[in-house]
Amino acid sequence: MAGTPDSLPETPPRAAAPDLLTDVLRSIRLNGAVFLSACFTAPFGVRDPKSYAERTPMARLRHVSILHLIVEGECEIESAGTARSLHGGDLVFMPLPNAYQCWSGKPERMADASEIVRPGTVDGLWLVDHGGGGARVRMVCGFIESAEFLFAPVFRGLPPLIVERATEDHVGALIASTVREIVERTEAAAPGSHVLLGRLMELLFIELLRRHVARLPEGATGWFAAVRDPLVGRALALLHAEPAREWTVDEIAQRCTTSRTVLAERFHALLGRPPFDYLTAWRMQLAAERLRNSRDSAMRIAEAVGYDSESSFSRAFKRVTGMSPGQWRDMA
Repeated sequence: MAGTPDSLPETPPRAAAPDLLTDVLRSIRLNGAVFLSACFTAPFGVRDPKSYAERTPMARLRHVSILHLIVEGECEIESAGTARSLHGGDLVFMPLPNAYQCWSGKPERMADASEIVRPGTVDGLWLVDHGGGGARVRMVCGFIESAEFLFAPVFRGLPPLIVERATEDHVGALIASTVREIVERTEAAAPGSHVLLGRLMELLFIELLRRHVARLPEGATGWFAAVRDPLVGRALALLHAEPAREWTVDEIAQRCTTSRTVLAERFHALLGRPPFDYLTAWRMQLAAERLRNSRDSAMRIAEAVGYDSESSFSRAFKRVTGMSPGQWRDMA
């Protein structure tokens, strides 16, 4: 059948193609930070809500993904119907966190996280010391904040709960050493250390993503699978390299050495949308980032993402986001 992996035409190597993951991460402005250093002792149980109260360190962030580093001990975690056992050295990531719970042993009750956190000595770093006095579990918790509201291939393309065994390979050794560095600097809690901790958290997140992509099974769908696909990945590289270009489906297909029918089928199979819907969403993500982080006029931004008039850009932006470019800029 046309469009199946076996029938895809061969494509030449993507020489000098951009790193699409890096490209997207740059556009969504990652901001990592460590917010909690925790020591639990068995038996214990803690529940974290999907929505954070005003007093918690993540209450005002636009989009938050949770990253836990298990430094020592063993415990269980459950989120969105998925349960995993955790061990020292594990890295836990929840891209779009729902309510979740973590426990060891048989606690009498699940404590709400807001009941047990307390401010640390450094602004922005909170502490937890909780449990029944038994076997110890230490973890460092952080978040990845992003401006990924529109395009959203990264976070929405991931499972709800990811656990990385940090010592399985060479990259795992890097992650493990980074974990130790985070722990040491969290315990020292020196002024300014939160900046370095945030960068380390971003590094862990990016390495986790790369490992996730490398292990995708055959037949996987979504943005990560599309990036790895020989045909759709090549098309995405073209669109990312020149988002303002007046592309046609025929031109994209020709440069990918395939037919427009096969190209459309592969896009729909992997991304659930045609090439031009993807291109529009990518243009709006780039425009949203510039509206938020620059003083450029709407017309200048429109031209940069492929629109020849401010009115056509504004209509497209409102269609995708539900608000005008000016409203978006005002709320940024």
